[in-house]
Amino acid sequence: MSSEAHLVHDTGTGISNNKLLMWAFLGSECLLFGGLISAYLINRSRFHTGPAPGDIFDIPFTSVSSFVLLMSSLTMVLALSALQRGDIRNNRIWLLTTALLGSLFIGGQVYEFTTFLREGLGYTTSPFSSAFFTLTGFHGIHVSIGIVMLMSLVISSYRGTLTQKNSETVEIVGLYWHFVDVVWIFIFTVIYLVPSPTS
Repeated sequence: MSSEAHLVHDTGTGISNNKLLMWAFLGSECLLFGGLISAYLINRSRFHTGPAPGDIFDIPFTSVSSFVLLMSSLTMVLALSALQRGDIRNNRIWLLTTALLGSLFIGGQVYEFTTFLREGLGYTTSPFSSAFFTLTGFHGIHVSIGIVMLMSLVISSYRGTLTQKNSETVEIVGLYWHFVDVVWIFIFTVIYLVPSPTS
């Protein structure tokens, strides 16, 4: 590595500035989701006369959707590995696959939300519904942002600006993507696996 590249990428911590900023951002996101999860736990039994969690959740469907999202972490790793080897073609394939899996997850979430609305569970139906839609909605927004980031990498690849030399860009996007996957594990556990109150 040249001395110029060394100056650009290395800091006193041994981590590049861009990667350090991403870690700091993800740290703040942990606080955000921690607060949203806490709000849900406080309000999960406050459903008044509206549908209760145990009445509406389709755990098998959401489990499949969750598996799809978690598999996207594997394809993200494969995308980074391919670029680090200089394999541009496979890097594009795995980036597109990751974006597709993320889109399938979002599609499943939209389907789930519309089903809940038909069953009488709206955002303002009860404190439970408000906390539920806020928590899962914020996560969905984060996944959607990740999909946009992935597609921007694919576009950069076709333009020739994403190469083996700047594979750290894919690594940084990968950190964000793995974060939203890990957060979903906690959300899925708290919402769908912890015994829910029923009406």
